[in-house]
Amino acid sequence: MGALKDQLKTDLVTAMKAKDDAAKSNIRMALAAIHTEEVAGNVARELTDAEETTVVTKEVNKRKDSAEAYRAGGREDLATKEASEADFLAKYLPTPLTTDEVQALVDEEVAAASTDGEKPTMRQMGQIIKAVTARTEGRSDGKTISGMVKTALS
Repeated sequence: MGALKDQLKTDLVTAMKAKDDAAKSNIRMALAAIHTEEVAGNVARELTDAEETTVVTKEVNKRKDSAEAYRAGGREDLATKEASEADFLAKYLPTPLTTDEVQALVDEEVAAASTDGEKPTMRQMGQIIKAVTARTEGRSDGKTISGMVKTALS
């Protein structure tokens, strides 16, 4: 069992003892998402720490997207609820990399992909994004990485 799942279970017990309904609900949603991912596919398996972090990141992103949709629809009450859930779950994620740190990783990977001193082409963009994403270990979103790689290659 991963460290994140252990932390969530410990916090669930604490929230239950404190009778904190909001925390219980949010933690149970995160644990349910992790469990769903564990049993997805043909064989149930334990997730790695990185996979658990990815699942919680997806849940945070879902909440943020829902909050935006509710705001666009004029439902500020539901938007506030979704945003607070996203903020609560974000506490369980590792601190995100700064823009400068991500840019440094992009620059390193672009330099590594250079052949004979020539700048990599847009055809190598996918390979560079994959390498940078692996090095960030879920601490930066794909949209940011993609934009930086595209800028570096153009």
